[in-house]
Amino acid sequence: MPVAQAQDVGKVLRVALVQEIDHLNPFLASFASSVMVGRMTWEYLTPPSAEDNTPSRALATDWKTSDDKLTWTFTIRQGIRWSDGQPVTAKDVAYTYNRIMTDKAAQEANGTYVENFETVTAPDDATLVIKTRKPQASMTAIDIPVVPEHIWSKIAKVDDPSTDSPAVAGVGDGPFVISEYRPNQLIRLKANPDYWRGRPKIDELQFISYTNADAAVNALRNGEVDVVNRLTATQFDSLRGQSGITTNKAIGRRYRELLINPGARNADRRPIGDGNAALEDVNLRRAIARALDPRTLIDKVLGGYGQLGGGIVPASFPVYHWEPTASQRYGYDVAAANAQLDQAGYPRGADGVRTDKNGKPLNLRLLGKSSEDFSQRAADYVVSWLGAVGIKVTKQLVSDNELDERTSNGTYDLAFSGWGTSPDPDYVLAKQTCAALPAVGGSSSSASMFCDPEFDRLYQQESTELDPARRAELVKQAQARYYDQVPSVVLDYDNPLEAYRSDRFAEFPKQPAGTGTIMEQSGYWSMYGATPVSQASGGSGGGLSAGAWIAIGAGALVVVVIAGTAFGRRRKSAEDTE
Repeated sequence: MPVAQAQDVGKVLRVALVQEIDHLNPFLASFASSVMVGRMTWEYLTPPSAEDNTPSRALATDWKTSDDKLTWTFTIRQGIRWSDGQPVTAKDVAYTYNRIMTDKAAQEANGTYVENFETVTAPDDATLVIKTRKPQASMTAIDIPVVPEHIWSKIAKVDDPSTDSPAVAGVGDGPFVISEYRPNQLIRLKANPDYWRGRPKIDELQFISYTNADAAVNALRNGEVDVVNRLTATQFDSLRGQSGITTNKAIGRRYRELLINPGARNADRRPIGDGNAALEDVNLRRAIARALDPRTLIDKVLGGYGQLGGGIVPASFPVYHWEPTASQRYGYDVAAANAQLDQAGYPRGADGVRTDKNGKPLNLRLLGKSSEDFSQRAADYVVSWLGAVGIKVTKQLVSDNELDERTSNGTYDLAFSGWGTSPDPDYVLAKQTCAALPAVGGSSSSASMFCDPEFDRLYQQESTELDPARRAELVKQAQARYYDQVPSVVLDYDNPLEAYRSDRFAEFPKQPAGTGTIMEQSGYWSMYGATPVSQASGGSGGGLSAGAWIAIGAGALVVVVIAGTAFGRRRKSAEDTE
């Protein structure tokens, strides 16, 4: 594993990854680790601000909509260049969006953002025009990295393996540019000296693979890395109060869930995968929910660092968050779960294991990630709780990629998963619609294999509702419907636990400011704005500092550890993460 040499101090920022990289290709990347790399590499139209997650001006400097709310015109910032010297124009944005609209393979990561687009054009280099079929409330929350047309238009198949190489993915316009990629070992990025906001304070960013989180924490203690996230409660508590180390308990934007396969189908509504058919019965799914005790998972596995789950929009976004009432909540109640299973027609056999309606023992598989502390520990609780109500569960801890593939293909019964949500709720809701089901022979963008006409109706209403209060109510109604139908049980909203070497770094901008995370942001703010101690007292340097842009200067050593799961992705198992 690379270790910074003395001459590298002040120049290299190293990020330790304990999650696999699925793709560098932004059309396909879904793991939290992959999305994070992409956020450093490509600019977005109106990314969420560092201060409060509201839309900020990046590629777009201004925007307006027509009276009928069907045409949006964005003014594109001039003077930005790709790392190969070519100008960034509105035509690059139009190309990126049109590629996703017309190429099924390119829809894998971010296809739901453009489903309502009718046309996307660039009448000139500074103007982007998007026409939608219906009004769309999320037009300033399009979380799609923009790629250079002159590079990607030469690629016939967007899923060509060559797209994960620096020759393709290394042409960017973000604060850093990919220069080297060794799968499962290292991703090296160089600071972009021509970045439009100003050159970063560091010269190089490295993402280095670690086999597990314990190794990453040891690296922090030994001064080999400077920032660690996705800490367990035990790791976090052990780092508190240590000299030279500062901890950060953040308000998270991620929910953790237990997926329950509701009967996976493709876009033609034909069954796929090998999920236990009994789980298509909503009464069985509700009984499973009542047999679980998320509070114990929060207390015993997360060490109290989490909030009890409810809707799929976390409590950190209070405008859209839905909380079940006491009568609606699936409280932990073994007697009620047993009674519901009896009434629904799942009798116990002589061995105590219930049988389904065809007389087969009710045996379920539980997938989790072998690299994740939560999956390892929570799996035993779930096996025990469901065993107590007569459902036999076998845990299967697998790699990140295998879990992602199996939940995307419907080859699971139960699976631990999670999702890092965006400030606007449209994306995470869209992932639960029938439209997100996989095309025949294609990949799934569905987060839960859920397909429900009532949920879809509520989603369509909220996505076109421009009155903020009415839209928020529709978002909550959609979450209530999801909760009632139980394609998954939202277990908790994690408090992200992080730590950094405060003897080396005075500041990492959080998102949102003050209470948010350092890592796994909806942007590049923390790494771009990392402030070394040597520059904290009047020294020069580029990047974001205390909400302001300051002058360009020399680099500094930053070392960061990520121990995350996927989010912002097309699939549910990874993040997590985006």
